[in-house]
Amino acid sequence: MEEKNSQPLVRMIGISKAFPGVQANDCVDLELFPGEVLALLGENGAGKSTLMNILCGLYRPDAGEIEVRGRKASIQGPRDSQALGIGMIHQNFKLVDSMTVLENIILGMKNQPFLLDMKKVRSEVLQLSERYNLKVEPDASVWQLSVGEQQRVEILKLLYRKADILILDEPTAVLTPQESSQLAKVIRLMKTEGKSAIFITHKMDEVMNFSDRVMVLRKGKAVAGLSTASTSPSQLARLMVGREMLFSIDKKPFSPGKTILKLDRVCAKDDRGLDALKEVSLDIRSGEILGIAGVAGNGQKELAEVITGLRKLESGSLRLDERDMSQSSPIAMIKAGVAHVPQDRVSVGSVGDLSVASNLAMKEYRKPPLSTGIFLIPRRITSLAKKLIERFKIMTPGPDTHLKFLSGGNIQKTILAREIGACKSLLVAVYPSRGLDIGATESVRRQLVDQRDQGLGVLFVSEDIDELMQVADTIAVLFEGRVMAVMPSREAEPERLGLLMAGVGA
Repeated sequence: MEEKNSQPLVRMIGISKAFPGVQANDCVDLELFPGEVLALLGENGAGKSTLMNILCGLYRPDAGEIEVRGRKASIQGPRDSQALGIGMIHQNFKLVDSMTVLENIILGMKNQPFLLDMKKVRSEVLQLSERYNLKVEPDASVWQLSVGEQQRVEILKLLYRKADILILDEPTAVLTPQESSQLAKVIRLMKTEGKSAIFITHKMDEVMNFSDRVMVLRKGKAVAGLSTASTSPSQLARLMVGREMLFSIDKKPFSPGKTILKLDRVCAKDDRGLDALKEVSLDIRSGEILGIAGVAGNGQKELAEVITGLRKLESGSLRLDERDMSQSSPIAMIKAGVAHVPQDRVSVGSVGDLSVASNLAMKEYRKPPLSTGIFLIPRRITSLAKKLIERFKIMTPGPDTHLKFLSGGNIQKTILAREIGACKSLLVAVYPSRGLDIGATESVRRQLVDQRDQGLGVLFVSEDIDELMQVADTIAVLFEGRVMAVMPSREAEPERLGLLMAGVGA
């Protein structure tokens, strides 16, 4: 496609948007052409999600205009964007767990009859499912679906509503390699039908494989717009962060010490009372990073919560430094030196209405130097916060800024800074680089390796096979709460790991 011969499908002209203390978008121009996939790159806090939330009607710009199909568009809310054929699939899916696939697909649609013909809706959804190879059971409840199936529901929901401009936020963050390949096929089919897509990603291979053009944002400004065929991962990384990036991590030779954590035939239930962990046995030694591979929803969250005292064991035992901690409370695990980067950074890992400084002090406030007796010492909390903000490059107007005003990636950096700073024996990190830009991801991986080199144990949960093979010393694969295999990372092969993550080839 020659851009000069095409009329832009979407034009965003001079878009600006500010939040308290933060200029999220600063006079940004964006163009999307028919039948095109545009990748949107940038560091955390660069303004990518804000720009897309403006396009889909969740935010209103402070300045600028939007044109859709050559006509000025007034997008005051999500219904306006939907009427223009714009739909967004958020990184955290917007589905109602207790409702069926069909009910989720039609939920909120306007101009529907009081009594819906559900047989007709079901037939139409099945036709779309077959056409795009998005296989899903229409009558299943969403809570019964895997994460990959839930994403298919989100795509079907947009297609059923006749969306031809799709926005995808980190679309493969929770998918197996096989599911990612299937998503790529769906996007290519949509392109042949004239549909267009904008996707936010931090995976350079996806940019190169999925997109036709790339737009790079830095600190709220558009710094580059390139044809994908004319660029390279190293050039894009340099544009994003303003420096050369390393795509591999140098590690000291693997030399594990004594066993720090020992799980023996551990069983635990999930929040619905169903079996989440089924006789899980794992060891983590000092100086070892144990990577846990698996698609989200296969017991990783429950495993981390059992180890950190947030979830009770049904049976089996947990020993930390040879002490039986099977039924210990979270505070007992914290005092024993266990740190936890949780899967849900907003609801579990942080308090948005508190300051960045308060969130950074949440593990250390009980003891000197941050407190004396029952009294906190604010100047010392601020001093600690300033040091961690600088060390972890947290983009914030200041330590007193409410955490909720930071981007998702900078909230994640805040949690990482707090937990790594407080870790004394075992660091449990669940998807620590999810949603982080390439520069921050490099820093997180380096931090995990540093903890390992200091003799600590690290439990590292990730769905990114390349990341696991690069960072972990040992890899265990979880599927439906069971350990499918445990192997040295140097012996792991991507194809086999992907199959194990899908429950094949134990």
